[in-house]
Amino acid sequence: MNRKFQYFDRTTPLFLGAALIALVAGPVAAQTAPTSSTDGADADADAGADIVVTGYSRSLQEAIDIKRDTIGFSDSIVATDIADFPEQNLSEALQRVPGVTIEREKGLGTRVNVRGLPSEFTFVSINKLATASGSGGRDVEFDIFASELIQSVTVQKSPTAADEEGGIAGSVSIRTARPFDNSGFRLVGSAEGAYNSISEKIDPNFSFLASNTFGNFGVLVSIARQQRTNRTDSNSGINFRPIARWTDRAGANRNQAIAVLQRDAGVTFTDADKNRIVFLDKVGDRVYQNDQDRLGLSGSIQYKPSDSFSLAFDAFVGSYDTVEDEYDAAGYAASSNSTLETIHEYDATTLADNGIIVLRDVSYTNTQHEFLSKEYLNETDYRQFGSEVNWETGNWKINALGGYSGARKTLDFSNLKHVAYAPSRTRYTENGGETIPSANPRTIDMYNAPASYLFEAYETTRERIKDDKYAAQLDVSYQFDSSVLKRLNFGGRYTSKTNAREYGEEKIQGPTRGSTAYVNRRTLADSPLENVTDIVGGKAYQARDLNWAQISNEYARAFFRPDGFETPFNDGQYYKVEEETLAGYGMIDFEFDVSVPLFVNLGGRYVRTTVRSEGFHQVQNPDGSTGLTDAPVSSEGRYEKFLPSFNAHAELTESLYLRAAASQTLIRPALTDLAYKRTASWNDFRFTDGNPNLEPTYADQWEVGVEKYLGRGGILAASYFWKKIKGVVQNELTGVVPDVTKYNANGTIDGVYDFDVYQPVNAEGSYDVSGIELNAVVPFGMFADWADGFGVNANVTFLDSSLTGESDLDVATSPIGLADNTYNATIFYDKGPLSLRVSYNRKGAYVERIERNMYPVYRDAYGQFDIAASYQLTPNFRIELQGINIGNERTTGYTMDPSFPTTLRILRKPDQLRSPCAVLNRRRPASQSGDAARHE
Repeated sequence: MNRKFQYFDRTTPLFLGAALIALVAGPVAAQTAPTSSTDGADADADAGADIVVTGYSRSLQEAIDIKRDTIGFSDSIVATDIADFPEQNLSEALQRVPGVTIEREKGLGTRVNVRGLPSEFTFVSINKLATASGSGGRDVEFDIFASELIQSVTVQKSPTAADEEGGIAGSVSIRTARPFDNSGFRLVGSAEGAYNSISEKIDPNFSFLASNTFGNFGVLVSIARQQRTNRTDSNSGINFRPIARWTDRAGANRNQAIAVLQRDAGVTFTDADKNRIVFLDKVGDRVYQNDQDRLGLSGSIQYKPSDSFSLAFDAFVGSYDTVEDEYDAAGYAASSNSTLETIHEYDATTLADNGIIVLRDVSYTNTQHEFLSKEYLNETDYRQFGSEVNWETGNWKINALGGYSGARKTLDFSNLKHVAYAPSRTRYTENGGETIPSANPRTIDMYNAPASYLFEAYETTRERIKDDKYAAQLDVSYQFDSSVLKRLNFGGRYTSKTNAREYGEEKIQGPTRGSTAYVNRRTLADSPLENVTDIVGGKAYQARDLNWAQISNEYARAFFRPDGFETPFNDGQYYKVEEETLAGYGMIDFEFDVSVPLFVNLGGRYVRTTVRSEGFHQVQNPDGSTGLTDAPVSSEGRYEKFLPSFNAHAELTESLYLRAAASQTLIRPALTDLAYKRTASWNDFRFTDGNPNLEPTYADQWEVGVEKYLGRGGILAASYFWKKIKGVVQNELTGVVPDVTKYNANGTIDGVYDFDVYQPVNAEGSYDVSGIELNAVVPFGMFADWADGFGVNANVTFLDSSLTGESDLDVATSPIGLADNTYNATIFYDKGPLSLRVSYNRKGAYVERIERNMYPVYRDAYGQFDIAASYQLTPNFRIELQGINIGNERTTGYTMDPSFPTTLRILRKPDQLRSPCAVLNRRRPASQSGDAARHE
């Protein structure tokens, strides 16, 4: 039974308060007394009834009612109209669903994690079609989707055989609105202004929905336009670098590094220690200004002559364009022509279990100081078209669907780089790091010496991605009249996915395009400079008491990019991956009465997948000369698998349910990992290749849970889940390319080195992941009449995993993205015209990346408090006050131990004011949510 749960809560970091006024023509934000009639006369009569705001409480009650009828484990949120998903984007609308957390990038929700597992373990679909977002991976970039266009989202945690395979963590099923979801005429509109407390800009947001049914036909159109400005101040880029940076190269710098280690730290260097003696590689002070322009449109035409037949055509299109300016002042201690000068402080105890010595405070002989003006342009256009038929005749039910999902993404990056070499001192601070003048007489104040910085390059890259997916499915079921055998279900599905990429880069090192002459006469002082906070606008730099001046990206683009400039694509960087999947499945449902009612679903799904990858690979020059050339290459592979599933629940008493589920499932490797491509990391002496021979990651899983349904719409639920995951994709050393010539920025040869080759591979062995999920909705009115309207909605997920990260030093670490625990809690008052909520959302620490495949870098646990209060003045007017992250939580991170911080990010999100929202309804919606909170 495909039922949907409602959980409406709001959260996003660093939003400081908002006032909201809503105008409603018709009973939308308010819910009047229940009635069985839905005609116009009764609706008019209801308009004069007492107002009872039941949005949040009603959504909780509806979720509990649906949970009773669902045979497996799933949770949902449902939007009745365009105002019911007031989030920055779709991912932030999901973050209070039990077991769901989101990943944030500079304060903006981006990807969804289910039960603490990495985002690529989650399968996402829109209107039953696998979703394209241009990422090239299996994880979907939720930030491109305007949440106002979504009707419902279901997070399914225990699959059935009829569900499309692809989610080890779970499946997120998104559905856009259709006209017969709420019969009759509906007109909804809203407008907002969002004020950013750092950038001091006001951003607009508009949304509109129109829907009507004309007898058997219905038409719906909705549009959402959103502009956002997020500013982030960050002391970051702080990471470990092994002493091998200098000791792997013969010469005076190597000898001095070894001598200083012995003199100042008493450390005798050996080759075996070269990756376990680390120093502070780079410290950056950064200001990010991210401007987002999101436009989304959805439409649906539906023909529904009766409850037994429905034909719908759905369209979901939009664009998501961002311009991000990054102004970066950094001290790069690990420059190739530098070495240790004086070790002021070192730490041989904190990471002693891993044999790692950290040089915490060091003066260097020739630090590379960089001023970088970076500009990231991201243009994403997405579209999805689909048609679905539902037909019931006698005991038969037939569902057929087909459609297309596609995304086009263009990425344009530029980096204006000025460099100054001079002695400096780099050290850890309490919240990050800093580069300051050293005792060497040649030292500089890196933030106030523009004449010392020479122009090095204006670097540009351009990338274009095409992501196309097609699908068709037929599902047939027969309902039996038997008292035991209830339903037989079978069907098949075909999907085709293609991901293609073009890439190119160009580096300008002279006064004209294509120049290879290194211009060492132009300095930073020769260009117009502005304080970075004046360039982006708003308040002073928030991460530290610091100010500096740089070249604006606007000037850099005008100076270095004449009319007609476009970075050319490199044919050798092209790749395309095609994937076709055929699947067939069957299920059978039983209902037993063995002292208690027992409902069982058994099924199996057979999948066969064919993958074809084509691109270019570097080979020796065919004419026998030295060097490498790009040669076309392709391969084809196939795999198949049978995936069984089991779901059941028993009604132990009228209010006590026991659930169980077991299945095998898989997640396919990212299409980008399957591609023939090579990425060079010159500073790390490393190539990273794709691997067309990757196979899926498989999981055996089971879950048991118990649910106690309380009076007045309450529930206590607990479940235990276990997964054995096999074939996890990890990057591993697979080869070496000898005698690679590495060049300096000025065109001179840095040296000839052996480059390691890393590839994604299916790791050997299997790993266990288990966890406990607890959920409680408790209305306090069940204990005392005076507490009627008060209640709490809370959930927590604990995770235990033997899954290990991919550290070449065998440092024990969880896989990237996996959090051990998540908490969500909301205390609410919801009675009459008044609604109040205080919410807390927390995600535990997790590994953000493995630095140089050796040192795990963690994102600290993050939690925030949000508040929302609304008062329904009349059926047509509502006033709402909001506060997001009222504790002003900051984003932080560290390498291996909190005493080695990597990131301190200060984000400020907009205050918001929503203008009157007009809605005209001829019929009462099937369900209501009075939560129209919008925040940033």
